[in-house]
Amino acid sequence: MKEITDQELKNERLLLYIYSPFCGTCSVARAMLEKIEAIHQTEIFYEMNASYYEKFLHEYKVESVPCLLIKENNQVKEKIYTFYSTGNIYHYLVKYKPELFVSPS
Repeated sequence: MKEITDQELKNERLLLYIYSPFCGTCSVARAMLEKIEAIHQTEIFYEMNASYYEKFLHEYKVESVPCLLIKENNQVKEKIYTFYSTGNIYHYLVKYKPELFVSPS
């Protein structure tokens, strides 16, 4: 995962993993996302340490961590707080990042 920058926060399409370094559940969620990236051999998610982005968290009404914030066309489409499983995260990837599942010609 790539740490988000202020410039990248302006991207109109974003899969943003928001975490706290002191959160055990965040570590489990991170492992799921890292496994997905390893399978696809590409960076899919940006990551944000919630401790450094208080204004962003208030602006986007992030309620807790871990959170997978999905932004498309400059609008927040989903905020996932319960990751459940890697399969559950794939449900969102199919919907918001379908290009991951197109086989190369």
